Amino acid sequence: MTQRFIIPHKGRITREDRERMKNHKSFILWFTGLSGSGKSTLSHRVEEKLYKMGVHTYVLDGDNVRMGLNKDLGFSEEDRRENIRRIGEVAKLFVDAGIVVLTAFISPYRKDRDFVRGLVKEGDFIEVYVKCPIEVCESRDPKGLYKKARAGIIKNFTGIDDPYEEPLNPEIVVETDKESLDECADKIISYLIDRRLIKGEDR
Repeated sequence: MTQRFIIPHKGRITREDRERMKNHKSFILWFTGLSGSGKSTLSHRVEEKLYKMGVHTYVLDGDNVRMGLNKDLGFSEEDRRENIRRIGEVAKLFVDAGIVVLTAFISPYRKDRDFVRGLVKEGDFIEVYVKCPIEVCESRDPKGLYKKARAGIIKNFTGIDDPYEEPLNPEIVVETDKESLDECADKIISYLIDRRLIKGEDR
């Protein structure tokens, strides 16, 4: 009912103004994959490389966001969807601010990832599938989550008793069981340079 009284306010400074000031495009790098696939590690390595290139960035990481913005949400399918919806809206604000935002979330459902893609204009959402066999992810298990899921301590765990829907047409695929961290990061940086979203280091 109150929605009809909400009127968006437009400022004088536009996204394009901010991009010109920063000397690069703004967009979302959406890292998706199983727990233990390397999303967080990779997103931070890409951010480090972009930072050295003078690109303004920010990483939204799953655990960090759940400690604040989304601390009221659990891990049911409904809560997972709301988690991604909120992240999508926040990421959209970062894009408008002229910032490259990197998000590291399992985001297991295609419908939710497609929802975020639909929030921004074409080309602003770059899906990075951090592909890694569940056996490898489970062998890493940095947080001991797979072990707890196998023991029934954690319910609705992606890959064990909850599905992970692989991206059908991601912009970028990296395989962290076959490629090194820097190889994966450089592959992403090359994609961004090739599409003139950022400038090469020789700028």
